[in-house]
Amino acid sequence: MAEILLDPDIRIWVILPIVLITFFVGLIRHHVVLLLQSEKKTDREQVTDSQILIKSRLLRENGSHIPQEGFLARKHYLNNSQTGFFKTTKRKPRMQNPMGDPTMMMDMMKGNLTNILPMIVIGSWINWTFSGFVTTKVPFPLTLRFKPMLQRGVELTTLDASWVSSMSWYFLNVFGLRSMYALVLGADNSADQSRAMMQDPMMTGSMGMAPDSTKAFKSEWEALQIVNHQWALENAEESLLAMPARLPSPSTVKDKNV
Repeated sequence: MAEILLDPDIRIWVILPIVLITFFVGLIRHHVVLLLQSEKKTDREQVTDSQILIKSRLLRENGSHIPQEGFLARKHYLNNSQTGFFKTTKRKPRMQNPMGDPTMMMDMMKGNLTNILPMIVIGSWINWTFSGFVTTKVPFPLTLRFKPMLQRGVELTTLDASWVSSMSWYFLNVFGLRSMYALVLGADNSADQSRAMMQDPMMTGSMGMAPDSTKAFKSEWEALQIVNHQWALENAEESLLAMPARLPSPSTVKDKNV
């Protein structure tokens, strides 16, 4: 097969415009999401339960670095059979049905509007404007199974699978500019299309029941109950005294100053 030579103007009039369009559409999408984002109400019980579970986990993992009295006091507060938090606190299971919550339904509609609509509109425009262009070539050979993914809009059976069409180049930029978005907008941004799709309730399947705090309390109580305190700093002073002195001698310090 003869090697294909691309026109250098493709780099200026096809590759670079697609990259810039995709990048600026992501920036616009990020600010539109911030404008349309509704204020979420914080459930006090959920925050309390999550902080208590984190506190118990930290006590299990790092309890050996605090004195035994402090460890037992914290364990008594959480695991006492009469007054312990995990034993006395009962939570009702919460059902989270988006069909019955207008706010959640509105958030889902906003997410679909800002995620899917721009990709369809910009993708259709790029497919119409840059139709038939071959933009670049990957630096390694590929099998024929990659042709539908890398050569969308270019129906050439004899073309090597390593070549990338303009439409496929757009999709590669949609899911490949996350590092640039993180650099410009920060890690917690709404411009990354793949991250937005993962956070979409319809994609993640978060339409079911909320986490049951009672079951989480029971499992954490069982995990903390079997933990015994072992003072990790019991022989710290003896270990420090047994270490050889590594301070420089006065003569060495004097020579360096000279």
